[in-house]
Amino acid sequence: MTQPLQPLLHDSVVVLTAPSQAWSAPDGRIDGHGIHGFYHSDLRVLDQVALTVGGAEPEHIATSGPDAGTAVFTALARGIDDATADPRVRLDRTRTVQAGALSERIVLRNALRDGIRTTVEVALRADFSPMQQIKAGLSGSEHPVTVEADGAGALLRSGPVTSRVHAPNAEVAVTDDVITLHWDAEVPADGEVVLDWRAVVDDPTAVVGGAEPSAAWSAFQAQTGDSRLASWLHQAVADLQALRMSTVERPEDVFLAAGAPWFFTLFGRDSLWAARMLLPLGHELAASTLRILAHHQGTRTVAATAEQPGKIMHELRPAALTIPGEGVVLPPLYYGTVDATALWVCLLHDAWRWGMPRDEVEALLPHLEAALAWMRDYGDSDGDGFLEYVDTTGHGLANQGWKDSGDSIQWRDGSLADGPIALCEVQGYAYEAAIGGAELLEAFGRPDADEWRSWAAGLKERFAASFWIDDPAGAYPAVALDAAKRKVDTVTSNIGHLLGTGILDREQSEQVARRLVSPELSSGYGLRTMSTDSAGFWPLSYHGGSVWAHDTAIVVGGLAREGFREEAAQLADGLLAAATGFGYRMPELHSGDSAEATSAPIPYPAACRPQAWSAAAAVAVLSARLGLRADAPAGRFEVDPDPAAGGIRIHGLRFAGEPRDVAA
Repeated sequence: MTQPLQPLLHDSVVVLTAPSQAWSAPDGRIDGHGIHGFYHSDLRVLDQVALTVGGAEPEHIATSGPDAGTAVFTALARGIDDATADPRVRLDRTRTVQAGALSERIVLRNALRDGIRTTVEVALRADFSPMQQIKAGLSGSEHPVTVEADGAGALLRSGPVTSRVHAPNAEVAVTDDVITLHWDAEVPADGEVVLDWRAVVDDPTAVVGGAEPSAAWSAFQAQTGDSRLASWLHQAVADLQALRMSTVERPEDVFLAAGAPWFFTLFGRDSLWAARMLLPLGHELAASTLRILAHHQGTRTVAATAEQPGKIMHELRPAALTIPGEGVVLPPLYYGTVDATALWVCLLHDAWRWGMPRDEVEALLPHLEAALAWMRDYGDSDGDGFLEYVDTTGHGLANQGWKDSGDSIQWRDGSLADGPIALCEVQGYAYEAAIGGAELLEAFGRPDADEWRSWAAGLKERFAASFWIDDPAGAYPAVALDAAKRKVDTVTSNIGHLLGTGILDREQSEQVARRLVSPELSSGYGLRTMSTDSAGFWPLSYHGGSVWAHDTAIVVGGLAREGFREEAAQLADGLLAAATGFGYRMPELHSGDSAEATSAPIPYPAACRPQAWSAAAAVAVLSARLGLRADAPAGRFEVDPDPAAGGIRIHGLRFAGEPRDVAA
């Protein structure tokens, strides 16, 4: 029996507007293989959309699209054309995905001197497989599937979820789970025929829904001396518009879906980092992200969900998430993350400095105090003064930092570290959160600011004493401390996240900066997650040698803030080279192969794309190159551009709710 395999994504086309998405072959075929299908929320509603003209599949010649929610598949219908060399019968198939709907407009054009009579058919197949089944290489609905003809269309149903197909002027036939839409088409000489169909989904169990595009983001324009950056920004903002979501419970609070196809929902860490990177485009997304996460902030201790008072959640689903074959079962609202709580505090502080209104900040201060208290009272589970994690359920996430795969925290010899695990970057986030939180408390006349500054000072001292490893190539921080408080010695990208947090002194920052741009970590296409001199390194390992755009962008920002502009530019140039290779839609991650060995970046074939924080990384790189600094309470908006980044003109940055144009 063939082992089920996770579908590969790298060679498929996606059209999306959260929480809906359609994946196909490059020619537009949706044939039920792998990831192909039309999805809404966490359900594949259709697994087949097959088009024929005159009984034959058109011959694909091009795919294009004006935005993330639209694709145009252009093909030839030579079976009904004449015998001359120039093709005279052309088909343009425009696929559009909106929240809860898939529609297609089929335009058959005839440049012959005579009219054409032909047939056009679209075959749709109902599926209703849950996303976690698809990801595991499986399929099959949880509830029986029924399909019945319904006037000029059909009604599909599985459990509480329904989908209605409507096809004006088509003959509709239903056979088992297949709906066939048939048109008899007469295409006049030098004329065209336009045919439309649409599928609309109603899922009363959904916990997330779509959100309107941002008008401010639509106004954003970038001209850069490096055309690669401008192209990446253009694609990134378009993708980010398509990833905007809200929960059904709080539709006014917009956040970004983590990524397509697997993570089309609210993730604490991902939404926080993406919103933080996007602050130069306005504080509004950060404010609404903070609010929705504060709404779900933990209030009690529940071992099954990892909830604790003050803790920020990890992910939200309509039902328990079971990952077949991995022994992982996550509750619908899961709190298994060690870093989201500190990152929430960091985002609140940064959003305040970028101009989040005072009353909106003040309303969140009780949540700030609860989050800070969680770091001290619960995040440090064993009283050693560091934040650590361990899964106590046996079916949750074994690793709960951003590198959350089972083998992500390992020793240099390749063996796995035992938990509880205290990650190095989490201590940096906690330090920054305590300092930023103290500043907020003081600015709003709340107590305990000095207590949190003292707590941060102690953390910084402990970190310097406990995490640093001596090495002939230069000292560096351990990726983590294991259960026995030993320094896990693998050299990883995690150390780059410490830059800009304040937990390092100048000498330590210089040592980290040098290490980050070494050939062992810098691939030429971005920063590797693990150094090549580690036994566990593999360029196609999810967290053990691959390159993640957001990871590199966080480090670029930290380097820039610390004044290491040459190092920041080196890693940013690597991302720009990768962006070019991926058509400026940066995937979740890509291979860690060296640019010296490959002329283009190698895909990680199961990577999500678009991914919110990978797209937001483009704005983070722009911010680093411009040297953007914001302090709304003091009325300061500063630009200190890298001298090597000339020729930049930006329209549509936003500070304190007002547009700001920048030229450098």
